[in-house]
Amino acid sequence: MKQFLDTQGGLWASGKTVNKVVSGMSSAQNPHGGQEATLLSLYTSMMHWGAIIAAPGYSDPVIFGAGGNPYGTSVTVDQEGNMVEDVEDAVKHQAKRTVNIAESVKNGNQS
Repeated sequence: MKQFLDTQGGLWASGKTVNKVVSGMSSAQNPHGGQEATLLSLYTSMMHWGAIIAAPGYSDPVIFGAGGNPYGTSVTVDQEGNMVEDVEDAVKHQAKRTVNIAESVKNGNQS
């Protein structure tokens, strides 16, 4: 992921990432595997791009059902790669929120 982000310099330097709406999600193999720190680091790169971050915050109770990460949905996976938490509703909420914010930006809505 870091290598991919590092290749985006030309795009953001030419202004092609400015005002693009972005949102991040993460996973780890242990419950406290740095999911929040990973998202914050990801968002730091996106801030350099001039992107608009659409974090879910605590905008819906489904966030708490998925572990309560306000920066983005995160999930723990077991040794076989199976998700431990049920994050489907949180992922759907975060995706819908991101699309709604992108539509507002595109349409010039103030709220």
